Amino acid sequence: MSSRQELIQWVNDLLLLSYTKVEQLGAGAAYAQIIDSIYGNVPMSKLNFAAKQEYEYLVNYKVLQETFKRNKIDKPIPVDKLTKCKMQDNLEFLQWIKKFWDQNYPGHEYDPEGRRRGQGVAPPPIHGSTARTTASAAASSAASAPRRAPVATTAPARTKAAPAVGTTARVARTAAGTTAASRNNAANAQPGLSDEAIMALTTEMDDLKVEVQSFERERDFYFNKLRDIELMVLERLSLIAAPNDDEESLEAGGPEEVLLKQIQAVLYTTEDGFEVPEGQEPLVDEEEVF
Repeated sequence: MSSRQELIQWVNDLLLLSYTKVEQLGAGAAYAQIIDSIYGNVPMSKLNFAAKQEYEYLVNYKVLQETFKRNKIDKPIPVDKLTKCKMQDNLEFLQWIKKFWDQNYPGHEYDPEGRRRGQGVAPPPIHGSTARTTASAAASSAASAPRRAPVATTAPARTKAAPAVGTTARVARTAAGTTAASRNNAANAQPGLSDEAIMALTTEMDDLKVEVQSFERERDFYFNKLRDIELMVLERLSLIAAPNDDEESLEAGGPEEVLLKQIQAVLYTTEDGFEVPEGQEPLVDEEEVF
């Protein structure tokens, strides 16, 4: 099995990159182009070789997943692990992808730069998830906040020697304003939803919309079926109630009428029990039907 250095060198030689760490492949674009070197059908314009944040990596992995599906590659992609840019997870996936490349590369000439069409290929930064980056920034902000607090609290102390009424009031108003501003700054500094979380929620919302549309189509499909049955039942019952010489003779009170009324009773039954449609008389008692 190849070492980390050998694998990185192989990636750089194949794709004309300058990666130095296995972790940098966690951005996903290089994995997708390795597959492109085999099949040549990866939509390279959708890849972002300049991605620096985890939510940008997810776009590259979506392209990679679609490519696996298109080429019938039966291999789960551990996106959650790879996007954390940890060495062990990316090393294992890179070892697999190298073995797959060895078995499937047809040996043709491959122009990686031409396929990228001038996209910048600076190595991705080596860091963890955006959540950890945000947390570090928040921690730095919190650590610097206490150093500003003594400025507001010591200001009144300097006026203690001759506390004129007007001066004291001004100092109190200044201290109150400083405290309120600090609270507002702290509130504004709190990080909201990350881009990754927003993307996940948007995807979930889109999936729910598709699911609702599917349920609505299914509902309308079965409703139309039931409506057609209802119309047929009403038509047959009208022939029984007022027979026409041109129509086939239907016996009132016969087995067909009973069956039709049973079907109609089922159609008009709701969760609250039997309900007669507006403007119609009960056609059959539920006790006779069931």
